[in-house]
Parts: sequence; C-alpha cells; structure tokens
Amino acid sequence: MKTLIVDDEFNVRDVIRHLGQWEKYGITDILEARNGEEAKRIIERDIPEIIFTDVKMPGMSGIELIEWLNTISYPGKVILITGFDDYSFMRKAIQCNIFDYLMKPIEADAFNQTLEASVKSWANEEEDRHYKETGVYEDVKRLRMNQLVTKACSGELFDTNEMTSYLPQADEYDLTLISFYQMHHSEPYIQLLADDLVDRELGNAFALQNDHSLCLVITVKKQWLSVEEWISQQFDIPVRTVSGDPLKSLEEIPQSFQSLQKAMEEQNFRSIHRLNNLDNARRMQDIVSYVEMYYMEELSLEKLSNRFFLSREHISRKFKQETGMPLSKYVIKLRIDQAKYWLNETDESIYSISLMLGYQDENYFSKLFKKVVGMTPFEYRNVEKATN
Repeated sequence: MKTLIVDDEFNVRDVIRHLGQWEKYGITDILEARNGEEAKRIIERDIPEIIFTDVKMPGMSGIELIEWLNTISYPGKVILITGFDDYSFMRKAIQCNIFDYLMKPIEADAFNQTLEASVKSWANEEEDRHYKETGVYEDVKRLRMNQLVTKACSGELFDTNEMTSYLPQADEYDLTLISFYQMHHSEPYIQLLADDLVDRELGNAFALQNDHSLCLVITVKKQWLSVEEWISQQFDIPVRTVSGDPLKSLEEIPQSFQSLQKAMEEQNFRSIHRLNNLDNARRMQDIVSYVEMYYMEELSLEKLSNRFFLSREHISRKFKQETGMPLSKYVIKLRIDQAKYWLNETDESIYSISLMLGYQDENYFSKLFKKVVGMTPFEYRNVEKATN
C-alpha cells in the first residue's frame, strides 16, 4: 500500500514520516508532496490508498485538493491535518467525504490509530471493489476521459489521438457547453447523456473536473439539434447551453471552449426547462449559502448569475433583501468575521490571514479591516490578548 503526505512544511512531513508505524499497517511506500498541485500529479501517477493532507498550503490548498478528489470519486482514504478548529473547514471536509481529521500538534497515538482505522476501512472496501471490476474499469476510463478534456479546456497540452478514441469518427465536430444549476447534482445527467451519445455514435459528454456545474459535449457535425431535443425529453432539471462553430480539428478545443465560456458569461445561451418563479425564494437561499461557503474566493454577480440561473440585477436586488446588505458588503463582513477569529485563536501572521481571505495586498486588507472594525488587525489582536 502507498500513503501520500501533503504539507508545505518539510519538518511537518518529516514528523509524520517518523510518527507512523507504516510497516505494522502494511504501508510499503511513503510519498510526499509540498502542495496540492504536486499532490495531484502524484495521485494521478501512483494512486496512493491513504492521503494525509494539510489544510493551508500555498497555491492549491488542502480543501481544494479534497474537493478535487471528491469530483473524481477517489476511492482511497483522506485524512485532513489542520491547525484550525474551525467549523467551516470541517463542514467542507465532511461534504467531501474525508475519512478523518487530526489536529496539530500531531500526537503519535492518535495518528497511528487513525492510520490503522483508515487502512482497515480501505481493505474492507477493496473486497467490494473486486466484485465490480468491470464497473471500476469503466469509472477509471471515464475519469481519464474527463481529465483529458478538462486539460484541453484549460489550455494544457493534450493527446488528440487519445481524445479521438473517445469519439465517433467524423471530419468535423460541434462543441457545446452545458451549464447546470449550481445546487443540482450534475454527474448522473452527464453520464446519462454520454451513454446515449456513445450508443447512437453521435459523440460524447465530458464532466469538467474543475467545475462540476459544467459539461462539454462533442458531437458529430449537424447532430446537436437532435441531441438537444433528447435532453429536453430526458432531463428533468434546467440547463443552459451554448454552441460554437464546427471544429475542423480537435486541437481547436481550447480556443473554442474559451469562446463558449465567454458567450455563457454574456448570457448568450439557450435554456432547457426554465426554473419557475416559485423557485426564486429557494434560489436566493442557495445563493446565500453558496456565498457563505465560498466567501474567501472571488465572487461576483456575474459568477452567481451563471451558476444560479438568475440575472445579475435580480440577484443584486434580492440578495440585499435577503441579507440586508449588498453582496460586496456581505462578503467583506464574512471575511472580517473570519479574520477576527484567526487573529484571536491562531498565531497566523496578518499577511497569511489576508492571503487566506483572498486579499493579495496586506496593506489593503489592513485598511479595510480598520474601516470596518475601527482598528488595525495588529491593534485588534493586541487588544484581544490584553482582555483575555
């Protein structure tokens, strides 16, 4: 068995390496990664059964890593290592089906108990996986397809010959981007569409790994209208679609995908099964929940509009009615509240806190904090320490 330790600090990786009773629990290979991006490459190459990952790392964080693992239905066990006893982190981790989490500083007994339990859990599930070998093979193939298309859409180098093997033979293809409502589970619908397209030799559908609400459909030229009719009959949820000019070569996918994204952002889409007005109240609740989950990321009315199938103007007006303040001020409130918590409960530097909250400029963050709280982050931390 293989285990992967993901942490940007060498000394933490070294401590974990020495704490673990690896041989006792059947671990033969101990792999290491300094950040989430490096971990992704190792996971795709070596497929470790057990992963220990830190939460806060430069670049791709531990939370983003487990979100990615969740999108690819990673079969191994993930243990989150965190210095934050923070409900928002834990809630996200639970949603992404992590096996367990450990608090820093890590204790040997707790670590090895978790290691033993994760190995046993993986072994128990391995027997079930053997009974589903065909299904597993199909899952791996589907994952590889989706990863390949995601790589192409991201502008990375990709193997056009491999992509051709997933499509019916044709001189030209049509490219269509499908956007799902943020809160709907898109995977079953994408798979249903993919199976139908393959069966009818019309094309294939691919789930983009970096955004579960998007699906890229590649079909034989001039077949999309019949596919769209099929979607309107088989899908019971609303989707938006944007189609582009025919592809003369699969190498044109990156440029074509960018054009489709731009068209979607500019609201130049076709709608299949619109959400009715009775859903508006629920959608606003969904939007507020989404903002409260992702407030440390870049949020805009345009992004929310594309994910929740409402106009920017409608969201702007209703969001203020729902929360009592505009989106931008609500995001600032959430970030400042989180900053206060970290300033009180951790020794993180003000610079690190500003980065974690999405502010690249520490001075800007400090000025914003003072404007809202009435004192700088440094002053706030000192006052809180003096009163506690």
